[in-house]
Amino acid sequence: MNHGFIKVAAATPEVKVADCIWNGEQTIKLIEEAEDLGVKVLVFPELGITGYTCGDLFLQDTLLDAAQKTMWKIAEATEGKDVFVFVGLPLQVRDKLYNVAAAIHNGELLGLIPKKYIPNYSEFYEARHFHGGPAETADIFVDGLLVPFGQNIIFTCEELGMTLAAEICEDVWTRIPPSNNHALAGANVIVNLSASNEVVGKGKRRRDLVKGQSSQLLAAYIYACAGEGESTTDSVFAGHNMIAENGNILAEQRFATGLCISEIDVQKLRSERRRIGSFMTEEREDYTEIIFTYPSFGKELKETVLTRPVAKSPFVPADNSKRKERAEEITMIQALGLKKRLQHTNCKSAVIGISGGLDSTLALLVTCKAFDMLGLSRTGITSVTMPCFGTTDRTYNNAITLAKELGTTVREVNIAESVRKHFEDIGQEEENHDVTYENSQARERTQVLMDMANQTNGMVIGTGDLSELALGWATYNGDHMSMYGVNADIPKTLVRYLVACFAEEAEQASEKALAAVLKDILDTPVSPELLPPTDGKISQKTEDLVGPYELHDFFLYYMLRFGFAPKKIFRLAKHAFAGEYEDAVILKWLKTFYRRFFGQQFKRSCLPDGPKVGSVGVSPRGDLRMPSDACVRLWLEELE
Repeated sequence: MNHGFIKVAAATPEVKVADCIWNGEQTIKLIEEAEDLGVKVLVFPELGITGYTCGDLFLQDTLLDAAQKTMWKIAEATEGKDVFVFVGLPLQVRDKLYNVAAAIHNGELLGLIPKKYIPNYSEFYEARHFHGGPAETADIFVDGLLVPFGQNIIFTCEELGMTLAAEICEDVWTRIPPSNNHALAGANVIVNLSASNEVVGKGKRRRDLVKGQSSQLLAAYIYACAGEGESTTDSVFAGHNMIAENGNILAEQRFATGLCISEIDVQKLRSERRRIGSFMTEEREDYTEIIFTYPSFGKELKETVLTRPVAKSPFVPADNSKRKERAEEITMIQALGLKKRLQHTNCKSAVIGISGGLDSTLALLVTCKAFDMLGLSRTGITSVTMPCFGTTDRTYNNAITLAKELGTTVREVNIAESVRKHFEDIGQEEENHDVTYENSQARERTQVLMDMANQTNGMVIGTGDLSELALGWATYNGDHMSMYGVNADIPKTLVRYLVACFAEEAEQASEKALAAVLKDILDTPVSPELLPPTDGKISQKTEDLVGPYELHDFFLYYMLRFGFAPKKIFRLAKHAFAGEYEDAVILKWLKTFYRRFFGQQFKRSCLPDGPKVGSVGVSPRGDLRMPSDACVRLWLEELE
């Protein structure tokens, strides 16, 4: 349970309607199975001890007595176990019958949460038997023991930062679900004991409901549904179990019995709530908070084995069916941002330095899109290639071909002699391939672009991406500077994906030459091309120097988006890249990432404007307000 990961499960036993003894046995079997698997929170369906479809049998003392006895047997079975269990049963309180969730932990009944909204339409007629429960908590006697009873009960494990709350089936389908108030009172894990029957299309609606509620509440949501064995007089129950976390389904099963398991990340949820200032939890006097701890705390614990998906490329859309739509959305945001800047400045000219690499390719494609939206001729885009000591034939030819295929104006300025003259002026030996040798070229290129923009009454479009800015892999007042940086919010892994989408579109439009050059650019190693080539090929590969961009983008996402500590990011990276990178390699580049990220903030503190695209950015005006001289010591010490 380190790093906030807690294994949870929604369970659907095969029930026999009105056979509490059988149902209790099946429930206990699943509790034992869950305990063996390390599950810490286990949720069973609504009225699971009796079965949901008992009808008027709910009015029989025999059934109610058996349900209560079975509840205590289940409680007894949890003694000494590291699992918090929610089970459903009918319970008479004074002269009314309630549909309740019993919260059971370590042999004790900690609380009883009644269903608030009682459905009485279509195939549902619960109001014939049950009353809606009160929100306020009151202690009631259950077999001689005082137990809290009411909807407004939360259960907190302080060691984990986890607070649990429950609602029952129909509650979440209503306009103002009880879970809304639970979350405001501090609950970050909501459980739902449900008996939702199946009709065509209901599964999708139910899934969207659970996803949406978990997103709205910035919470985990564990939904356990009745399944096989329920009476099918008119209804079929499919055991549609789901585990959601802030709008994402982590695990799901339908038309099945047994356990649906995943790991929720409570630390991630707390980070989201901390970050989003409009999400306000508050001390609620109308809530009863029950503190609990797990029996094994204080002993040596096994680390939770992660089964939840951890995307290797969190910036790239995971759903293949929606990738094209997402790519269009991203490039539209980029183009709209540039379109507004061009309109506002009454500018009909743009200047872009093209290298034959990914970043300048995407910037040029987006600029063409903005010009098309404005009804401007693409000839107003000046694509400038500036070969020097490290330029290869491959990148040079690709840059020229791309600019021509897109219908832009192509200009070539060989900067080698200008740079040599500069070396002479400052006393730099050309044979000394140090940082001065490299950065002089980058700054000369920026000067050429700025002056050309003056000549054309235009603006320089920046090409640098989010990954480079995070690592400081940009020459200060060189490629670091522009008049509008269209890629400033686009990480390298996403740049590659977007260019690939443009290549696919070109192929589908039978623009074969454009598609071919885009594909070759995609196959070209990432390089600033500032050192002389070897045998005509790129000698300076960025990822050999600073590390793989897919790792750095992964690190960047989890550090900035959720504020995760280095140890947790390392753990997630090991899980996501298992079999691809050795642990030592991941650790090496993670250290590099932190050193460079902290050391290069001064470059990010004076970035040009650029369109915000995603939830992670480094703009000093919108996303990252970080001191330029902050120390990295704490982060590196944790990694050591």
